[in-house]
This record gives sequence, structure tokens and C-alpha cells, in this order.
Amino acid sequence: MTRGFTAITTMKNEGAFLLDWLAHHRAVGFTDFLVFSNDCDDGTDAMLNRLAQIGALTHVPNPGPWPEGPQWAALRVADRHPALQAADWVMVLDVDEYVNIHAGNGTLSDLLAAYPQADAIPLTWRMFGNAGVVGYEDRPVTRQFTRCAPRVLHWPWRALMVKTLFRRAAFGKLGVHRPRGPKGNPVWSDPTLGERLFSAPGTDPYRDAQLNHYALGAMESYIVKCDRGRANRDGAAFDMSYWCDRNFCTDADTTIQRVDSAALRAALHADPTLAALHQAAVAWRHRRFATLMAEEPWRALFGRLLMTPPAQSLTASQAALIRRHRAP
Repeated sequence: MTRGFTAITTMKNEGAFLLDWLAHHRAVGFTDFLVFSNDCDDGTDAMLNRLAQIGALTHVPNPGPWPEGPQWAALRVADRHPALQAADWVMVLDVDEYVNIHAGNGTLSDLLAAYPQADAIPLTWRMFGNAGVVGYEDRPVTRQFTRCAPRVLHWPWRALMVKTLFRRAAFGKLGVHRPRGPKGNPVWSDPTLGERLFSAPGTDPYRDAQLNHYALGAMESYIVKCDRGRANRDGAAFDMSYWCDRNFCTDADTTIQRVDSAALRAALHADPTLAALHQAAVAWRHRRFATLMAEEPWRALFGRLLMTPPAQSLTASQAALIRRHRAP
């Protein structure tokens, strides 16, 4: 039976990564994309308009102000959007998250076949670190960044958060990490995650699928990401604490490369309008980094990135030293 898989995302100044992300998730099996954009300076919104014109996705402008932030505002609109109502399966993703399925041939249909009774299938983040990459390059992130956290991670729990692929009819509302408003008693592929946002530290949650999280990218891109974050929240949220909690480089993982999205990516770049907009977004990213580096706080942050080694993976006993102090 043919199933529709809809990805929902929000974007701001992500034009340089948009076509790669879209091609990969089309190759994995997503059939539809509902994309919200806000406050774009790099032409992301123009790219989305063009992609909507050629039938590649649905674009919804999401201008503020939003008391709860742009993502929650977008999800409220998405709850009522016809594109969601027509979906069979839904997943809320960010542009730095790439679905990586190990079951079968690596598609969404293979993942459903592994859990035929499930209404909700959480995919746990696997953090892919910076690995010392300084300069931003216009290349697929899945090829550039292959060093990641170990399969068993004891700390921090924030590095083990999940995003959920779920049957739309089984839930009433969208959520960032898991759906809300269950209808009846939905079946979770992992029952322990039905009420949690993260996999249990000290376990291996990556048997059938994982969510490759390229949260950092190149150091130059991270500076631009920190600047973008000031529009939605305190910029300190993307400072060194964010970096250290995600910059794991102990293991190598290239499993995502078995899904070949090159032809789909090339087809998108073959559209002259999209190709020109993509190159403009790449140029904007380089210019934005140069502009930020004229200010001392950004130079200081860039220096700290250069000085800081990858995150150390804690042992179970080291993580226990932290957990023993939590409130009962």
C-alpha cells in the first residue's frame, strides 16, 4: 500500500543547505514537505517559493511576532494545514537533522516494515561533531562530517533527544520532538519513549534508525548560526555550552551514505532559478561570517572554537557523579 510521508520544518537563512536536505529526504522516502520560513536574509524564502512553483514542496511564510517563537507558531498553523490533513505519516525535522535508516534498504517503508504495529517510531539523535573543520564549504554535510558520538553515550542526556515519525491519525497535535494529543492508545515502537523526550543514557538506541544531527557544521557556519539564534532566543544558547554538548568525534559513521541522493540533488540544481538562488545563499553565508568577524565578541567566540578540542565521552562512572546530585 502506498503511504504518504510528510516532513514539516521551519527555516531561516538555510538556503545554502536547503537543496541537499530536500534531496536526501526525498531519497529516504518523504513524499511531501511543508516548510515555514521567517526573516530570511539569504534568499531561503525565494528558494522555497521556486520549489513550491515546481511542485517540490509547500511553502508557508511565517512572519512574526510570535510570543512562543517561530517554530511553535508554525506547528500551530501546520496542525490545521491541508497538507498535514492529507498525510499518512508525519515527522517534524530541522534542516540540520538527516534521517538515517538502518533497516532494509534505508527507506521509510523499510522502517515501517520493521515495526508493522507501531503508530509512533522515535529516532534518536546521533551527534555529528565538527571534527576540526574551520571553513564553510558548499558540499553535502553527510560527506563532510562523518565523526560522531559513540553508540553508547552516558552524558549529556540532551544529546540523546528524539524526533518522532508518527501516524497522523493516531495523534491530535504536532510537537517538536513527539506528537501530542494521542487518540486512543497509540503503539510506540519503544514504549519507554512514549512519555520521554530522549533515549536512556547508557543504551544503544540506533539498531534500526537514527537521526544524524549536524548541529555544529564548520566553525564559520556555527558563528552564523549563533547570530541567527539571537532573533529567536538568547544568543548564549548557541555559545560554547551548546558546542561542547554536541561536538563528539570519537566514532566514524558513514552509514547514511548508502542512500544516494546525488541524482535528486543534481535535478534540483539543474533548475536555473534554483541554482542561482543557491549560489546567492552560499555567497551570503561567506559575507555574513566576514561581517560578524569585524566585531570583537564574534572574533572571541571564533577563537574559542579554534582552541577547544572535541567533547570527551564520559564513562558510566563519570556520568554517575553528575546524576547523583539531581533532585529526588
